[in-house]
Amino acid sequence: MDFDELTKVMRRLALEAGDVIMEIYGQEDFNIRSKSDDSPVTAADEAADAVISAGLRADFPDVTLITEEQADSHALSAGTFLIVDPLDGTKEFIHRRGDFTVNIAYVVDGAPIRGVVYAPAKGRMFYTAPDGISVEEEGPFEKDAPGQTTPISVSNPDNSALLVVASKSHRDQATDDYIGKYSVKDMKSAGSSLKFCLVATGEADIYPRVGRTMEWDTAAGHAVLKGAGGQVVRFDDHTPLTYGKPIYENPFFIAHAPGVDLKPA
Repeated sequence: MDFDELTKVMRRLALEAGDVIMEIYGQEDFNIRSKSDDSPVTAADEAADAVISAGLRADFPDVTLITEEQADSHALSAGTFLIVDPLDGTKEFIHRRGDFTVNIAYVVDGAPIRGVVYAPAKGRMFYTAPDGISVEEEGPFEKDAPGQTTPISVSNPDNSALLVVASKSHRDQATDDYIGKYSVKDMKSAGSSLKFCLVATGEADIYPRVGRTMEWDTAAGHAVLKGAGGQVVRFDDHTPLTYGKPIYENPFFIAHAPGVDLKPA
């Protein structure tokens, strides 16, 4: 894989998808429906998926593509694949909270090694540069001309005063019980893959997820966090979270800066 080309294409497609999403975000009717698992889908999810899928298939026709909005892709199996959530945080989108992202990632041998997370309503973009180091790009964003980028890095956490980020739409008692095992200085909520990015930039130390997620929800944020020196491990045994699992479903997990003293499940 040519990582210079991959970074350029993923970044551009994320921006193009963001434009489509924001156009629909400004409308009164999102055309909200329920999928087979009762999760919501909107016209923005489908329009962004069409943009990204067409672009990735044109530029990387030999790489397997897994995307949330195309159920046929969920039956595919490959060691190396591109994986897409065209609109991560659909509930945030529907409620006009702004915490939604475009996620595109590249997985090799079970590990997400490159990714882009773009939050169009927040004006924030994070991605892995061709060398694998994660950066945040400053806007305004030009599709074919990357702007100023700043390398990002996880925190050196103080385990007596941790900064925790948790899901905005999926917070529950199990999550609160686990967070209660830590000495917490500050707690914040965020939607979508922004939680990974807040750990990647050092704005948070740990993000525990005690709830169902799919690989397209996490791969891009995982790649960004990994490129910033962070880790994502399974909740049950603290082994690395891997990708390419049956139906692309994740176990519970913990995203964290390496200096966090992880507590048992």
